Amino acid sequence: MEAGKPDFRSAGRYLWWLVRTQRGRCAAGAVLGTTWMVGLTLPPYLLSRAIDDGLTPGRWPALAWWAAALLGVGVVNAWLGIMRHRTMTRVRMHAAFRTVEAVVVHATRLGAALSRKVTAGEVVTIGFADVTVIAQTLTITGPGVGAVLAYIVVAVLLLAVSPLLAVVVLAGVPLLVLLAGPLLGRLGKVETTYRTRQGALAARFVDIAGGLRVLNGLGGKDVYAERYRRGSQELRAEGYRVGAVTSWIQALGVGLPTLFIGAVTWLAARMAVQGDITVGELVAVYGYTAVLVVPVSFFIEGGYDLSRGLVAARRVVHFLSLKPPASGNADGPSTAAPLCDPESGVQIIPGKLTALVSARPAESAAVVDRLGRFALAERAATWGGIRLEEIDLTQVRERILVADNDADLFAGTLRDVVSGKGDPVDEDIDGALYAAAAQDIVRGLPDGLDSPIDPQGRNLSGGQRQRVRLARALLADPETLLAVEPTSAVDAHTEAAVAGRLRAARSGRTTVVTSTSPLVLDQADTVYYLVDGTVAATGSHRDLLADHPGYRLLVSRGVAAS
Repeated sequence: MEAGKPDFRSAGRYLWWLVRTQRGRCAAGAVLGTTWMVGLTLPPYLLSRAIDDGLTPGRWPALAWWAAALLGVGVVNAWLGIMRHRTMTRVRMHAAFRTVEAVVVHATRLGAALSRKVTAGEVVTIGFADVTVIAQTLTITGPGVGAVLAYIVVAVLLLAVSPLLAVVVLAGVPLLVLLAGPLLGRLGKVETTYRTRQGALAARFVDIAGGLRVLNGLGGKDVYAERYRRGSQELRAEGYRVGAVTSWIQALGVGLPTLFIGAVTWLAARMAVQGDITVGELVAVYGYTAVLVVPVSFFIEGGYDLSRGLVAARRVVHFLSLKPPASGNADGPSTAAPLCDPESGVQIIPGKLTALVSARPAESAAVVDRLGRFALAERAATWGGIRLEEIDLTQVRERILVADNDADLFAGTLRDVVSGKGDPVDEDIDGALYAAAAQDIVRGLPDGLDSPIDPQGRNLSGGQRQRVRLARALLADPETLLAVEPTSAVDAHTEAAVAGRLRAARSGRTTVVTSTSPLVLDQADTVYYLVDGTVAATGSHRDLLADHPGYRLLVSRGVAAS
């Protein structure tokens, strides 16, 4: 895999990719971490020399020399510790930002398919929780490497003092690390469960926050609040399980090295009493063993961070593995051409206003999704006789616009919200707002087009948001506009105005609407009546009223016959 492209074949490969994207920085962190940790072994040696050589009567110069060397090593180690920490902070920040970048880029690549594949809560949890854990995991590239080398250096130094002590250290440290192994495996399991519940709860919170106004209107706020409360309690209980395992790991990270120091010091003290080692060597052995607390703690903490990091990386890898809509290489029709959906039998004639009617709105919306290439079917939709999935996706998005009532409204002024990606003049904006019967929205806001709109249009009513979305779609002026229920949230008077103005604004352009409103259907050139997702009848609104009782019952707000 190239360094610039995330390697999401597995969680481990993804973490390794983060290392490869900053090889120099990780190498510098490893060198600084190793030098710093190995440097921690020098003070015990210098102290032992000061005791054995400098405390002999009449050898004050030797004592001064060893004391100065001890001070110098301390200053150098302090500087190395600062540089190590600074470098590893940069390593962690780089890993966090690269992960955020990868997630955002892939979310953009998924586009409108994102909400169909993953919840907003899951994306938020990745951006806040998983990114932090992954960044912390990369700490093992610095002090983690240094811990291994420091362990080897201490063993060599102890070998010069006593082979027995060296054997105890060489055998004891791996044993300490192995004792934490089962807990690390357990942590991986409970952390995965906790992370799954956390994502689900975050998704529920986003849903409640987004639909709070609807829940208040329906009286369902308390029901959803109780569900969230139960989910929160379950997550808390799972968090306690994670905390229990984590506390044992951290306790072992501190307790086991302390016990190990006691055992080695006891053995060294007995050897000093028996005359096998000097007093200075006894002090050095204690110092070496105390220094081992640092690498042993890094071994255990590194295993802990790696276990959590793999869980977080799996979530990121799963997200990056989501397939965006496939993009073909073929060019679309050079001029306006028919859109056909073989699954339903709908055929859209260029330059006409076509309406899709169904007793189940999801069925007509599904036709729009296939015609807009947001959903694939066994029998692919075609555009000018070319399968939509074979046409370059950029061309499809530029020429065919799907406008639905779930489309996001971003924060900004009303002018910015309506303008979309373009920079239209006020006359064009006024024309689109007029066609969407939305001038009253402008008049009702304190600063007109320059009034701020909250994210998702929370400071607008449902009908206002719907008309703003329609105005934005009309201002984009696509070759083909597919509008899903564009008047479902407005009153009859406004609906009549929108229907007439929509036809005038889109005169000569291909337009498709899904609706059961007689006011909208009466403006359509062709109406497709769908039953169970397929065309049951085609004609003008008035012809279908006269010839099909099921259609007549449906559009007169009755119950459609199936």
